[in-house]
Amino acid sequence: MLADFYRLLPPEGVKILLVLFLAFLTGLEREERVGNGQLSFGGVRTYPLIGLIAYGISFLAGGAILPVTIGFAVVAGFLMLSYYNKLQCAGTAGVTTEMSALTTYVAAALVYRDQFWIATTLTVASMLLLELKAGLEGLTRRIAPDEILTFTKFLLLTAVILPVLPNREFGPFSINPGKTWLVVVAVSTVSYGSYVIQKVTKGQGGVMLAALLGGAYSSTVTTVVLGKRAKRENRPHLFSGATLVASGVMYLRLAGLVTIFNRSLASILWAPFLALAAAGIAGGWLLSRVPDVQAGDIQREFEPKNPLEMRAALGFAALFVAIMIATRLVVTYLGNAGVYSLAGLMGVTDVDPFIMGMTQSAGQTAPLAVGAAAILIAASSNNLVKGIYSYSLSDRKTGVWSLSLLTALAAAGLAPLLWLAR
Repeated sequence: MLADFYRLLPPEGVKILLVLFLAFLTGLEREERVGNGQLSFGGVRTYPLIGLIAYGISFLAGGAILPVTIGFAVVAGFLMLSYYNKLQCAGTAGVTTEMSALTTYVAAALVYRDQFWIATTLTVASMLLLELKAGLEGLTRRIAPDEILTFTKFLLLTAVILPVLPNREFGPFSINPGKTWLVVVAVSTVSYGSYVIQKVTKGQGGVMLAALLGGAYSSTVTTVVLGKRAKRENRPHLFSGATLVASGVMYLRLAGLVTIFNRSLASILWAPFLALAAAGIAGGWLLSRVPDVQAGDIQREFEPKNPLEMRAALGFAALFVAIMIATRLVVTYLGNAGVYSLAGLMGVTDVDPFIMGMTQSAGQTAPLAVGAAAILIAASSNNLVKGIYSYSLSDRKTGVWSLSLLTALAAAGLAPLLWLAR
C-alpha cells in the first residue's frame, strides 16, 4: 500500500514531504520553548520554510554545491540578525536555536541528494540535543574537570597512539609494537570502565559493591584497601567475604582479557575461570551475610586512582615486553618447569603483564596447555599473596579468614592442572 502511495506522488513529492516532516519536528520542539517564555526566532512555520528553501535551492542548482553554500550563508545571515536581537533584549543568549535551524537547512539539502538516512539521523540527533538540555547541563556540573582530562588520556591511548604503531614484528624476539600497545589499551579499558563506574556510584553502595568493582579494577589494590579498613571496623565476615569476592571477579576479568587475544587459550580456561569466579563471588557473598558483632551499613571509602596515566601505560608496556622476552628465553632454555616457576614468581606482583604475555606465547613458542597452566599458577600465586597481604593488614580474625579463603581459592585454581597434565 505504501509503495502504491509513492507511485501516486510526483518524483520529488516524497522528498518534499520528508523535508517538511523533519523540519516540522524540529520547529515543534522550538515552538514549545517559545511557549515557555524563551526567546526564539521561529517555530513550526519558520523551520519548514528553511527546509523548503534549502530543498528548492538544491533542486534549482541541480545538486551543485556553490549555490547551496550561498543559500546556507544567506540563511546564516538572517540567523545572525536574530541572535543579535536576542542579545539586545536579554543581554545573554544561547545560539542553540540558530544552530538547529542550520541543521534543518543541511538536512533538507541532503534529502535532495537522496541521503535520507543521514538527513533523518541529523534531525533526530538535533532534537535529542535540544530536548536533553537540562540533563546534559546537569552532567557538566557532575563531571569534574580532571575527569575530562582522564577521558582525553583514554582517547590518546586508544584513538591516537594505537593506530600509528606498526602492526608487525621486530627483532629476534618478534616484538610487535601494535599488539603490545593493544594489550595496554585492553587492560587499561577494563580498569577505566571500573574506575568510571566507581566514580559514578560514589557515595552509593557499600563494601560489597566496592569489592565487585574493585576486582575489575585491581583485586590486589582492593585487597590492600579492604584489609586496612577491616582493621578499624571489626567486621570479619563482611570484609573477608568482600576480599574473596574481589578475587572471584579477578577471574572474570582475566577470562575477558584472554578471550580478546587468544581464543584457543580461552577455550581451555573459560570453564575453570567461570567455576573459580562463581566460587569466589558466591562464597564471599554468603560469608558476608553472616552477622558480625557490630552491625550496620558501611559505606566505601576507596577512591580509585586514574588508571590511564601515561607513565603507568608505558611502564606496563615495558613490563609486558620484558616478560614476553623472559618467557621466550625460559621456554627455550628451561622448558615447561621454568615457565611454571616464572608464573609462580609473577603472582607476587601484578599478574596482568605475565598473563597477557602468555596469550601471545601460548600456541606459538609454548604449547597451549603449558600457557593455560602457567596462567592458572600465576593467578593462584597472586591469590596466595593477597591472602598474606590481608593477614598482615587486617585485624587478626579478618586476616585469618581472608588468608584461609584465598589459600583455598588458590588451591582450587591449581586443580585444573591435573586435567591439563593428561
